[in-house]
Amino acid sequence: MKVDGSCHCGAIRFEAEIDPDKVRVCHCTDCQQLSGTAFRVVAPCPEQQFHLLRGTPRIYIKTAESGRHRQQAFCADCGSALYATSDEPAGARSLGLRVGVLAQRAELVPKRQFWVKSALPWLPALPGVAVGDNG
Repeated sequence: MKVDGSCHCGAIRFEAEIDPDKVRVCHCTDCQQLSGTAFRVVAPCPEQQFHLLRGTPRIYIKTAESGRHRQQAFCADCGSALYATSDEPAGARSLGLRVGVLAQRAELVPKRQFWVKSALPWLPALPGVAVGDNG
């Protein structure tokens, strides 16, 4: 599925090709803190299927609990989170596009959820969304 997105202020625009059946919810504490809310919805995208149309994201390197480094891409002007990826050389990485910045967000229904052990206790069950491996 072809998608397009932008940051809130429009300084960064992009397009990408994703598999809508791989959209997922992440409840990890990093996603909670970085998004400022209870969880984040992510659409995986092969790096070679992501194309910047305008602007250049700023990159913040986050060290996960596992010790792995994750690049968090965002707009330096408005702060919109755009994607995250591994801190490895460019080429074969997968980008976790932030569904909230995609124009097609209403069509991208999550199929799985991960890190459910970190889910906030006041959240209701998400109907129709399976629990993944690190749930």
